[in-house]
Amino acid sequence: MKPLWIAAGAATLAGLAAVAFAQSPASWVTPTAPFKIADNLYYVGSAGISTFLITTPKGHILIDGGMPGTAKQIEASITTLGFKPTDVKVLLNTHAHFDHAGGLAALKADTGAKLAASAGDRPALETGTYPGSEDIKAFNFAPVKVDRVLKDGDTVGVGGEVLTAHVTPGHTAGCTTWTFPVKIEGKPAQAIVYCSTSVAANRLVSKTRGPQYPGIVADYEKSFATLKSLKADIFLAPHGEQFDMDEKRARLGKGPNPFVDLTELQVRTAASEQAFRQDLAKQQEAAR
Repeated sequence: MKPLWIAAGAATLAGLAAVAFAQSPASWVTPTAPFKIADNLYYVGSAGISTFLITTPKGHILIDGGMPGTAKQIEASITTLGFKPTDVKVLLNTHAHFDHAGGLAALKADTGAKLAASAGDRPALETGTYPGSEDIKAFNFAPVKVDRVLKDGDTVGVGGEVLTAHVTPGHTAGCTTWTFPVKIEGKPAQAIVYCSTSVAANRLVSKTRGPQYPGIVADYEKSFATLKSLKADIFLAPHGEQFDMDEKRARLGKGPNPFVDLTELQVRTAASEQAFRQDLAKQQEAAR
């Protein structure tokens, strides 16, 4: 099931967004067994919202905090895999929406990890609001302090593992795509955790309220260009359906690693860009 505002497309703005939290798919908070994607890369999120764990002997990195109230689920998944939540040293975020940042404050308090996030998303994270839709209280989440403010191209490392931040704004002002090397059965590969380039509840143009934030359309355009310039062996994303997680997971151990697909990043980017242009045209027509 797609989220309400994604299923409804560009027509879904403030009115439908107001009930978004209540109508979020049950899978967003439903636990699922954690699993290994590559040598030291694991999935520890819910059935519908991704959280990724990168482990090292000197501590771990966690990408995204899931929905409000799901921090304990994530911590339980880390424990199930044989790791300690208190060994998580760094928290990262793809983007500051309640379904991916909602558990960061609790995870930070429980693990003692430091949060590194983009300058563009820092205000949303530290106020627990959805910029441009602050009046929609269903989008609120527990605010969390950003310990390190990142810019495009910055790196974050723990125990020899280094992740690079690619700021790909649009979906949020500081949407951050992460790239990092991984090993698959001992062989080097490149992974990407794509932020998102969907329009979702964002106003690209609006006669009455203006865009979600100034320059949002230009930001999407720059982000598509950035994503087209990147390469990845493993494509991962904030929602399982964005990278066919369930189907790939079912094939683990039955042949070559199903998460390896050198074409998926570009295929997904092209599809998202096409959907963006359709949504932009609809909103431009509605604003006339």
